[in-house]
Amino acid sequence: MTQLQTSTPPHASSPEKTPRLESHARAWAGTGWGFVVKLVLMALVNALGVAIAISAWQAGSWLVLGAIVVLVAVADWVYFSRRTLPLKYLLPGLAFLAVFQIFLLVYTAYVAFTNYGTGHAGSMDQAVEAALIQDERRDPESPDYPLAVVERAGELGFAIVDDGAVRVGAAEEPLTEVPEAAVGDGGAPTEVPGWTVVPRATILTDTELQGRVAELRVPVSDDPEDGSIRTREGSTGAVYTSTLVWDEQAQTLTDSETGTVYAPSDDGRFVAPDGTALPTGWYVGVGFDNFVRAVTDARLAGALGQVTWWTFAFAVLTVLTSFGLGLLFALIYNHPGVRARRVLRTLFILPYAFPAFMSALLWRGMLNAEFGVINDLFFFGADVNWLGDPWLARFAVLWVNLWLSYPYWFLVCTGALQALPADTIEAATIDGAGRWRRFRSIILPLLLVSTAPLAIASFAFNFNNFTIIYMLTEGGPGFPGNSGLGATDILISAIYQISGVAGGAADYGLASALSILVFIVIGVVSILAFRQTRKLEEFQ
Repeated sequence: MTQLQTSTPPHASSPEKTPRLESHARAWAGTGWGFVVKLVLMALVNALGVAIAISAWQAGSWLVLGAIVVLVAVADWVYFSRRTLPLKYLLPGLAFLAVFQIFLLVYTAYVAFTNYGTGHAGSMDQAVEAALIQDERRDPESPDYPLAVVERAGELGFAIVDDGAVRVGAAEEPLTEVPEAAVGDGGAPTEVPGWTVVPRATILTDTELQGRVAELRVPVSDDPEDGSIRTREGSTGAVYTSTLVWDEQAQTLTDSETGTVYAPSDDGRFVAPDGTALPTGWYVGVGFDNFVRAVTDARLAGALGQVTWWTFAFAVLTVLTSFGLGLLFALIYNHPGVRARRVLRTLFILPYAFPAFMSALLWRGMLNAEFGVINDLFFFGADVNWLGDPWLARFAVLWVNLWLSYPYWFLVCTGALQALPADTIEAATIDGAGRWRRFRSIILPLLLVSTAPLAIASFAFNFNNFTIIYMLTEGGPGFPGNSGLGATDILISAIYQISGVAGGAADYGLASALSILVFIVIGVVSILAFRQTRKLEEFQ
């Protein structure tokens, strides 16, 4: 009897191909709603990345363009690859760290080595354009063009009638002819396709609109030397041209009336042979000049020196006083003999529950020399100028910050005291150690093991405690001179003043240099302090 032998049909899958087919089957089986949601989210991420990339390309921000392209490419690779499971969870945090921390730190360091600030806020091309605009005067040969003010999506523009043709433009759009526009009996345009004509009565009754119209300039063409259309009353316009002539090859600006030639200098300005300079410049690299200027500038050096020592004193004294008061209250209200401890603890931590800026504003009113309740209730109406005298203002800042900070340490020390090993303290008591000896040799060292890192963090926070300074004293009272700084300014508030955010001339380069120095100081102090805290761990 012949034994039947089975054979695999030619069309059947071979054994070695089965795992691959099963893998594909599992992959398609796992392509459910989760994959669809991931696909939609990644589509949104890519759309946002493309939008940012286009904006960066149009603005000429090549660094931002390169960074966003890299981030989007990495995100696509991570979330559509099967080999990058850990990165799927780490990438969002790493991206935010790169954008909001590393990029800001690198950009701040870059600005610190430039003269970026008021008068040096753009490129050379922008400085040339600004110089041409600032020097514009009405062209004596320009006729008065019938004009209408037009508006589109909140943007204002001018529509003029030039030899029977209507031309319209805006601040960033040179005049272009509009063939289908309508002209009224008065000669001015009444209908402009794509634009809304602003009624003359509206301009006359709206003061803000009048200012915008008076400041508006519409380029005649892409060439800045052709001038721009401007108007005084909103019904007629004329061509305004600059007396300065830009020579792109020689990189100079020449005053056509006086013949003065302004050439670019190393510090980013157009300077004449007699030393006079045009008001608008551009930012350039200045090396370590900002760091040197912080200690050599006669206007700033003395004030910054006083601000620096006060910053250290403010941070150290705040940590010591708030920790000491918080620990004292924690020791008192941790004693089992004190009644209603929970209620009292709640009352003592109330300052910690209020927003710091609101508390600072409240104290600012209470410390007012004329109508503050502090003088009326506690000093019998005496005229104590708490916020006007330098030393009293510093004391007031320390006092208010103590009031705001001690509840934090009260909570921390209370928890640390309750976590202390009772057998160690009991053994010390049996050995005859008194309360002071137990506190000095056992309780305080054990507390410092857990609270020392928090004290370092508190020092770093108060070193940059902008809120309490700005809301309570705004850095005042001011130092004599024109430094713009005051007796209660700390480095972070001084940087705020120098940056010009609060008004006045801005010096972003110097402000960034000081920010880098503050970062280095806090980093060095934190490293040294953390090394010292390791010695406390040996106590356990």
